[in-house]
Amino acid sequence: MGESGGLEIVSAAEYERRYGAGREPSPLSLEQVGELFHEFLAAVARPKPKDQDPARNLSKRLRDHLGTAPADRPVVKAAYPPYDLPNVHLALERWFTGDGRSYELVGMRGAQHHGELTLGDILEAADRYDRFTIGAVDYAHLPISPDEELACVSCGFYLGADGDDRFAVLLRGPADEYGRNKVEMEVLAQDKEFADRLLAEIDRLVREHNIFQGQVLSFEGSEFGHGLGPFRFHRRPGLTREDIVLPEGLLERVERQVVGVARRREQLRAAGQHLRRGLLLYGPPGTGKTHTIRYLLSHLPQFTVVVLSGTGIDAIGPACALARMLQPALVVLEDCDLIAEARDHGGGEQPLLFQVLNEMDGLGDDADVAFLLTTNRADLLEPALIQRPGRVDLAVEIPLPDAQGRGRLLDLYGAGLDLGKEVADEVVSRTEGTTASFTKELVRRSVLISAEREAARTEPVDLLAALDELLSDRDQLTRRLLGVRVGGDV
Repeated sequence: MGESGGLEIVSAAEYERRYGAGREPSPLSLEQVGELFHEFLAAVARPKPKDQDPARNLSKRLRDHLGTAPADRPVVKAAYPPYDLPNVHLALERWFTGDGRSYELVGMRGAQHHGELTLGDILEAADRYDRFTIGAVDYAHLPISPDEELACVSCGFYLGADGDDRFAVLLRGPADEYGRNKVEMEVLAQDKEFADRLLAEIDRLVREHNIFQGQVLSFEGSEFGHGLGPFRFHRRPGLTREDIVLPEGLLERVERQVVGVARRREQLRAAGQHLRRGLLLYGPPGTGKTHTIRYLLSHLPQFTVVVLSGTGIDAIGPACALARMLQPALVVLEDCDLIAEARDHGGGEQPLLFQVLNEMDGLGDDADVAFLLTTNRADLLEPALIQRPGRVDLAVEIPLPDAQGRGRLLDLYGAGLDLGKEVADEVVSRTEGTTASFTKELVRRSVLISAEREAARTEPVDLLAALDELLSDRDQLTRRLLGVRVGGDV
């Protein structure tokens, strides 16, 4: 092979000088054949372009910036979960604002499937074959709150300077289709100590200025394509006591367990008491368990909240890791009965719920983390909770509303209807055994009936018509879907 990377043509005289006149060359081994074939592919199938713009030469650009060949410097790597790209991006930006620090950001063009390649692989391919060249920086627009997005570098080189030190940082975000489901930073520096120190400072900034701090998030699975990786941001609820209809004294017990511990954390710590706590809300569907959780979130604005439900319960590990890092925090596990008997994806013999309880137990006593669990089937959860005692400190039943509760619910959802005491009493009497969800749907349907007759306002007659409809035989399934007991149809 010639120095230019092409095939070398030799004269007969040169051939005789190398191999001897009249003498056949020695047969090549399979290993030698393989090496020659590899060189052939590198030099012929992927030759260096002769007309390439030198300004786009990635290897030369790095060499000019560093003052030495890139391959002569050590590379140190750090990795983060895929949802942390905004945090890493912002941490780098903050670090470079320090005195004496600056950077130039350049992009990279080349082979599409570079996700599995290390920085060393990229540098070698750029130097030997021009497989990678300088191009545009890749950005990903990602949410950092319910109403805000941030353009984050998803693939780019930071050609940095810190005083007299010259270095390069390659930042790459997750790219599932390329086999890399993580955020990676690779630092090319004069010495390993500088790179280690830089990555440690970036990690500190990620923790201190984490965009998830104080947010309400949910894991929903990346296959749904919502939010940041497996995240979705939610607006914090703004419920008041007037929005909650529960039996007397029940809300106070719940508040003491969650909000009270948060407000008295210093006194509890001074007394040697743990802050980690678990609350289980159980009862029929539609009675207000989720609504009560939303009320608690409204009164703990400084808490980071991670909500897990459905298949998102599999993310209990990352959720607890976030809770540990972003204390004070709440981890909300909705409908835990759905996983009480489900097995984990690793083929383990224990139910997935045991993994949840083990994660709860893994938090230290000093962790200011509250676990809020809801279930419609306490009988399914009880065996697991008994086998793992101490994870849940308080279990509270959210029952079907009594007559007084149904009257308060009618006032809450039907405010402005001006029903009158006689009609209100009739509705309360006929809705025995129903849920808060039933009352909410009753009012919504009465408003719809009045709209269909093009009335200026909803009248008591509309509410009674809606009640007759919901209590009719043809709406038995609807009642069940609204949480009314199968044997409680009225």
